[in-house]
Amino acid sequence: MLALVGLLALVGCTVVTPEDDSSPQGSPASSNPDPGTSTPEPAVVVDGLDVPWSVAFYDGVALVSERDAARVLEIDDEGVAREVGVVAAVTPRGEGGLLGIAVLESHLYAYATTSEGNRVDRYPLTGGAGSLELGPAEPVISGIPAGQIHNGGRLAFGPDGMLYITAGDAGEPANAQDRESLAGKILRLAPDGGIPADNPYPGSPVYSYGHRNPQGIAWAMDGTMYASEFGQNTWDELNIIEPGGNFGWPEVEGIAGQDGFVDPVQQWAPEEASPSGIAVLEDKLYVANLRGERLRVVALDDPGSSVELFVGEDGRLRDLVVTRDGELWVVTNNTYGRGDPEPEDVRILLVRPS
Repeated sequence: MLALVGLLALVGCTVVTPEDDSSPQGSPASSNPDPGTSTPEPAVVVDGLDVPWSVAFYDGVALVSERDAARVLEIDDEGVAREVGVVAAVTPRGEGGLLGIAVLESHLYAYATTSEGNRVDRYPLTGGAGSLELGPAEPVISGIPAGQIHNGGRLAFGPDGMLYITAGDAGEPANAQDRESLAGKILRLAPDGGIPADNPYPGSPVYSYGHRNPQGIAWAMDGTMYASEFGQNTWDELNIIEPGGNFGWPEVEGIAGQDGFVDPVQQWAPEEASPSGIAVLEDKLYVANLRGERLRVVALDDPGSSVELFVGEDGRLRDLVVTRDGELWVVTNNTYGRGDPEPEDVRILLVRPS
C-alpha cells in the first residue's frame, strides 16, 4: 500500500530513464525521498483489473481503458467496475492495444492498435452513471505506425481545446526524425480530427518530433506543456514541449547540449524511472513510473528537481489522474508479464497529496 509522504522540501536530482525495461548505462545520481511526515494510507478504489492503461472522467463518472481486453469500464462509488463497451478491431500485441482515453463533452476518444496501425476514434457516450454505453466509432486520425513496442498512446485535451496525441517510434528510430511520418511525434488536432491552422507545420498534425516513446502529457496553470518519455539505455526524460521542437531521438538521448535539439529539463536512469502517465496538481507535476516503481514529484517552479515517493511499495505505476476533488488516482500494472505481482495486484489507488 502507498504511504504518502508530505511534500515539504523538494530535493534536486540528476537522474536517467529508458523505457519499460532496458539495460541502464552509466552511474546517475539518485533523487532523495522527501523527509516529511506520513499522511494516512490511500484507499484502494478498485482492484482485479485487466491491464488498465488510462483513466478519464465523464460527468463525474470514472472511465478506465483495459489494454488487452480492449474494454472501457466505468467505476462506481463503491469501486465496482462495469463494462461500458468494447473498442472494435483492436489487436493487442506487445505494448499495443487499447491505450489512452480522453473525454470531451459527450464523446470518448480512444487510442487503439489495430492490424493496420494505431488510430484514434471517438465514440458518443449515452446514458448516465451505471448505464453508460459507447455509440459507433467516428474516425479522428489513422495511419500512426504501430509496433510490438513504442506505441506512445496518451491522449489529452490541452487548455486550447485541441487534442494532443503521443506517438512512439514503433520500434523504428528513424521515424522520429522524419516529419512525414506520424511516429515518434506529439500530434495536435482539432476535436473533429481537423488540422489546426496554427500548427507549426502547415497541413500537418505534427506538433513536436524526435520522440522515442512519449507516454505522458500535462499542462501547468500557465499553459506550459510537459511530456514524459522513455529513453533507451541511458536516459528517460521530462520535457517542456515547444511547438515544432526537435527533441533529438535517435540522434541524442537525454541532456546533450547540441544545437538544433531541445534538451529535457530533467533526466533519470531507466532503472529508477520508465515514466508513463503524468498529471499536474496545483504547483506540482506527478510522474508515474513503471520499472522504477515510484511516484516522482516535480516542483513546477524548479522542474530540474524532484522527490520520490513510496519507492517499490506498489510495483509498476502506469498512469495517474487528478479527480474533481483534487486528489490523485494512481493506476498500477503488475500482472502483464513484467514485475512481481501478488493476487489482485492491478489496482487504482487514491492518493491525497499534502
